[in-house]
Amino acid sequence: MTPFRLEIGQAEVDDLRSRLAGARWPEDDLPGVGWSYGIPLSYLRPLAEYWADGFDWRAQEARINAHPQFTTEISGQRIHFLHVRSPKPDALPLLLIHGWPGSFVEFLDVVEPLSQDFHLVIPSIPGFGLSGPVKKPGWNVLRISWAFAKLMEGLGYDRYGTQGGDWGSGIAQEIGRVFPEQVVGVHVNMLQTFRPQGVNDLTQEELQALESLDHYQKELSGYMHQQRTRPRTLAYGLTDSPVGQLAWIAEKFHDWTDNDGTPESAVPRDQILTNVSIYWFTRTAGSSAALYKEQAASWGQRQPTTVPTGVAVFPHDISRPVRSLAEKMIPTIVHWTEFDRGGHFAAMEEPDLLVQDIRKFFGSL
Repeated sequence: MTPFRLEIGQAEVDDLRSRLAGARWPEDDLPGVGWSYGIPLSYLRPLAEYWADGFDWRAQEARINAHPQFTTEISGQRIHFLHVRSPKPDALPLLLIHGWPGSFVEFLDVVEPLSQDFHLVIPSIPGFGLSGPVKKPGWNVLRISWAFAKLMEGLGYDRYGTQGGDWGSGIAQEIGRVFPEQVVGVHVNMLQTFRPQGVNDLTQEELQALESLDHYQKELSGYMHQQRTRPRTLAYGLTDSPVGQLAWIAEKFHDWTDNDGTPESAVPRDQILTNVSIYWFTRTAGSSAALYKEQAASWGQRQPTTVPTGVAVFPHDISRPVRSLAEKMIPTIVHWTEFDRGGHFAAMEEPDLLVQDIRKFFGSL
């Protein structure tokens, strides 16, 4: 374990600003189409201009560096993580796992309250951000789960909880499945349930929840198909153009959050740009996208975790799960909360609600 401090060279910061200032822009938006054709020029250009001239990267860097950070190597791969110990010596260790297009910075608003009751370990997924690009193929959910379990073992934690959304949800569940003797419980804030064949006794509310997944698959999942087929081709544009990287991620903060028309009504603009900056400075657009390809062969084939599982449902997530179907997938669900606000990036959108639900779930075990 090596102590780590985030220090992006000034030449990198200046290069970002120069590229943003010299960006080439496409034609004006078509009238009346809003976000239905993708992220509008009328929104993206002012955001890019703020990233160049108003956003204070050094302030965000200092905020990150206020927390203890480390790097280690597991199976030949660098892994970066925050390790924040609770003032309570006997606190439960808790592994918080992000997804795409997030990063460890998703959890910055929940570190202080959660660390009152938990020893927090917050890693960057291999291939993402400060863990850097992966060096070999094969880093799928199972391999990442094994690496994170080894990380917890190396920190001296033999019993702990896992929590996550997006990819973090799948990884948290997989750790619980593969290492049930170590994992006290699994808490997730994203869970997808699928329309079953030959089932006709669903309620109207359950059918509406399944329609949200239909909408995602038909209208919002183009990024996923690109990333799970040709992530390398995508990487060139996103690594060379900060505007391209910004558009690719900021669109998701619009489509997947509980907002009033613009992403920053759900997640503060500086938090969005800090997250995008992590991808940009580390050049991990391609290696983070590659997780979709690595997992494609086993998509939907994971076995359910066998440890107690808690689910927090935020209504504006990618899709809303149906509890009766979820309990057939994961028989060990013992906790289920449905909130009236919030979306995919729960730790950024509704940190207080997420903290409350995590405490309630693990406190009940």
